[in-house]
Amino acid sequence: MGDFIQGKTLVEGEATGPVLWSDKPLSFWGGYDQNTGEIIDRRHPLAGHVGANRIIAIPHTKGSSTTTGVLLEAVRRGKSPAAIITTGVASFLALASIVANELYDTNFPVLMVAEDDFNKLESADWLSISHDGVIEISVNPQPNSPS
Repeated sequence: MGDFIQGKTLVEGEATGPVLWSDKPLSFWGGYDQNTGEIIDRRHPLAGHVGANRIIAIPHTKGSSTTTGVLLEAVRRGKSPAAIITTGVASFLALASIVANELYDTNFPVLMVAEDDFNKLESADWLSISHDGVIEISVNPQPNSPS
């Protein structure tokens, strides 16, 4: 059993999976490939990693409403993150998930956590997010987890 932290739910949902953590904000416009889920901003520490079906933990996004469009297209193509965790209110991330639920009948949880709790995610390999915003942190990958 791992540690637990309480997140503030911006968009409700459950997710389980490997985590991609960075202390640097990410621009989804030009930084996230909606066709593959790859993080393509070559200046970002997560460049080359695939965010599709993983839980992305970033302090916040860079950019504007284009984030919503990129994530909506990623959801439509099945290449969106399983969940996104930030340290602040992420309006454009939440909007993408809410609209995806309306358009495609699927969404991803969006949570906000305190900065101290966010830093605890750095060493995590695997996260489980419950509907009530509880995040379970595991430091060893789950059996059969994607690499």
